[in-house]
Amino acid sequence: MRVLVAPDKFAGTLTAVEAAEAIAAGWRRHAPGDELDLAPMSDGGPGFVDVLHATLGGELLVSTVSGPHGEEVPATVLVVGETAYVETAQACGRHLAAEGDPELATTVGVGQLLLAALATGATTVVVGLGGSGTNDGGAGLLHALGATTETGRLDSGPARFGDLVAVDLAPARERVGRVRLVAASDVDNPLTGLFGATKTYGPQKGIAEERHLEVDGWLERLAAATDRRTSLQKGAGAAGGLGHALLCLGAVREPGIALVAEAVGLAGRARAADLVVTGEGAFDFSSRSGKVPYGVAEVAAEALRPCVALAGQVLVGSREMRALGVESAYSLVDLVGEQQAFEDPVGSLEALGQRVARTWSRE
Repeated sequence: MRVLVAPDKFAGTLTAVEAAEAIAAGWRRHAPGDELDLAPMSDGGPGFVDVLHATLGGELLVSTVSGPHGEEVPATVLVVGETAYVETAQACGRHLAAEGDPELATTVGVGQLLLAALATGATTVVVGLGGSGTNDGGAGLLHALGATTETGRLDSGPARFGDLVAVDLAPARERVGRVRLVAASDVDNPLTGLFGATKTYGPQKGIAEERHLEVDGWLERLAAATDRRTSLQKGAGAAGGLGHALLCLGAVREPGIALVAEAVGLAGRARAADLVVTGEGAFDFSSRSGKVPYGVAEVAAEALRPCVALAGQVLVGSREMRALGVESAYSLVDLVGEQQAFEDPVGSLEALGQRVARTWSRE
């Protein structure tokens, strides 16, 4: 029996690569004769570069960039042929921004990482968006690429926009030049408004609800100073508005999960399998919003293969599960308990993989 193992990360405990290996190790305990094909996945958020490197190979170039509060952080550019991949979470992820004021967090480091990618000579640069701890509309990225303004500041978070009136984007656009720029994200939110970056994702980044109106107003000011029409496009609110900055530079937006699936040849690998196994930290109905399990389940359905999910927690019923294209979902917490799942995520996921193999393997 051939099994395709294609999970996302289990946020806070396991990377996608680690999760795939743990599921496979547990599966082999019950069914050592099964052929396992490991395809760790990402939707463009944390783990994006590692997932692509695990499958595509290529060269990893290490760079040191500015973190969301000015500290130096390591980040990598993956170069595969004439394409360079960067992961914004490495420069401005929530894990880097947690200790500082989110209203002062900047994306300067993402711009520096993009410059490092451009320096490789790549003709296409793919920017994975997701998991950011910033909410500056991508102003820091634009600053790092050479954009200027005569009023306010672009490099110190939205609270320093001040009386921002106009931003000269020409130097940044010239830096990007003829490179094809791709924003990999499944987020459809605009930059501002009721469904914008601040209102939708601000709470995850520590922006108090009573501050949403003022912070959103700062981003409105940035939109007016750059390109208001672009700020209303789908995906402009991705990664705290990094989507807006990239769209201002001429980027095209592609769904992160679809981009990764195509890069790793997921459709062909699903057709060659008898069963597709996916997973993530929490499997709930929001998984329909561009998350890995839903994307993998769609690929499995097109290949006419059953898909099952392993998760830290399963928060949907069987009807909702099948609406997401998943035959069955299995919970770590239900099997080993919450404490054990967090204390020993690898061992717990191995145990769950073994449990699922007993149900689905033909051995």
